[in-house]
Amino acid sequence: MMPDQPIKLIVGLGNPGPQHERNRHNAGVIFLHHLCKAYGNNLKVETKFFGEFSSIVIDGADIKLLFPTTFMNNSGKSVATVCKFFKLAPENLLVAYDEIDFDVGITRFKEGGGHGGHNGVRDIINALGGKNDFSRLRIGVGHPGHKSMVANYVLNDPSRVEADAIMSNIEDAIRILPTAIKGNWEEAMRVLHSN
Repeated sequence: MMPDQPIKLIVGLGNPGPQHERNRHNAGVIFLHHLCKAYGNNLKVETKFFGEFSSIVIDGADIKLLFPTTFMNNSGKSVATVCKFFKLAPENLLVAYDEIDFDVGITRFKEGGGHGGHNGVRDIINALGGKNDFSRLRIGVGHPGHKSMVANYVLNDPSRVEADAIMSNIEDAIRILPTAIKGNWEEAMRVLHSN
């Protein structure tokens, strides 16, 4: 069961700078940029939020968008600042990020849970005082095969074929987002997870 609380803030995780733009680790912010564009807006630098920020309207709901530009491992500072400023609870959050435990071509919504070894998610949980009951959009980027290779792997760009599959997943997630935003999480999960 996904939370009854409406989603009011969508966070896309990644690292700032042109050298990271297409990295696997930036799948979350790639999703965020495309979502923002799909609703006719662009992210803009907002120094007080330590990131790029915008807002869009999805089916009448005002949704804030945030890309923390603090580098992945310090994402929590930006997220906590925005939550405090707009008086948002963790349950109002959807965090999109790269998931190495999923093959490319698999993307899933998830409610709550641990950080699964993802440093950006770990930092957000810490910054929210240990609260982990936010929703996630886990975008599969595949695994290099051994944990010693993960850091290098996520900081590199996917192949053309992989990038196309990830983009296709992102488009599916954007298409189903209005259903999720309305609180029909089970329907959104069913549609996204059957792709």
